[in-house]
Amino acid sequence: MKLISKFLLSAVLIAGTVVSADAQNDSQSSSVVRKRDRNERPGADKSTGVTPRMQSFYEEEPTHDADLQWMRVIYRQLDLEDVKNAPLYFPEEPAEGQENLFRIIMRLLANNQVTAYEYLDGREVFTDDYKIKVKDMLDRFHILYSDAKGSTEKNPKFVIEESDVPSNEVLSYYILERWEFDTRENKARPVVEAICPVLHRAGDFGGEAIRYPMFWIKLDNLRPYLAQQSIFTDDDNNLAKYTYDDFFQLAMYKGDIYKTRNLRNKSLMQIYPDPDDLKRAQDSIQNRLETFNDKLWVPSREEVIAAREKREAEQRGEDVTIASRDENGDGSAVSEEKQDKPATKRTTRGSKKPKQVKQSKPKQSSSSNNAVRSVRRRK
Repeated sequence: MKLISKFLLSAVLIAGTVVSADAQNDSQSSSVVRKRDRNERPGADKSTGVTPRMQSFYEEEPTHDADLQWMRVIYRQLDLEDVKNAPLYFPEEPAEGQENLFRIIMRLLANNQVTAYEYLDGREVFTDDYKIKVKDMLDRFHILYSDAKGSTEKNPKFVIEESDVPSNEVLSYYILERWEFDTRENKARPVVEAICPVLHRAGDFGGEAIRYPMFWIKLDNLRPYLAQQSIFTDDDNNLAKYTYDDFFQLAMYKGDIYKTRNLRNKSLMQIYPDPDDLKRAQDSIQNRLETFNDKLWVPSREEVIAAREKREAEQRGEDVTIASRDENGDGSAVSEEKQDKPATKRTTRGSKKPKQVKQSKPKQSSSSNNAVRSVRRRK
């Protein structure tokens, strides 16, 4: 019996040791945190890692008409030769995880991940009736492609080689910018609604390149993918601190206004044929947009006093300039530094001093004596 009891006791101890070791291993394995790859997320796209939840996060609901008091639609042209717009063009070829905007758009269109709409001159309609077929668009602009594996008629997908993407010909973009005043925020803000790449292609015999607007694509559909691509925005900082989404949300671009939504559907160039008038109209529209928020509020008493003092100081500065011109006599103005310094012989040699009128003082005794004598002589 003793032998059996010892054998059972040893078996129980061995079993307890094994169970504790297994529990310890399980606890150690459970304490290890393994970061899930973005492609392993449920429903995520393997090429970009964008999940349906991320797409819903970037979708903005349109502002209700009851909350809007004012809105203006602006069309801008972003010239990629401008330094501020250079992040949209460079690098021309993918390098070190960097990819320009047009290549991202073409990859998404080829994979049927975003929807593009027809380019209508001033009458953009983002409905199903105006969706474009990617295959027809590729044929129209002579972009080589091949059908991807698993492509169907309802879900067409294409393969476009890197060398066949005409990113070097897309030298400008059109953006549809909507300025709206929201009563909930009590301020006007710009919102980029859509973007259109523009091809610059010369003819068979050379000459000036002709612009071909390709299609409109809503920025809300692009934002989840643009937020995944970091970009360089400054030559002095070689770290990619921003994304393409930040570039548009923070209005880091620079573009000239070429059209505003109007009843006649005319561009500014058609309304103002003269280049000087066109430039003044563009500056006027831009100034009204930037100063819209400042005109909403009544200035305080301190702001009114400060503005009045500034205006009076400017007027006094103009009077000093006019007086200095008159003193020179030759029409040249005296600088402010020379006005502050005391005049010396060298500085006043060429200038004529105004004559001072001396007041005559009454003579004392001699004048009185002469007056008396003259009276006596008359007698």
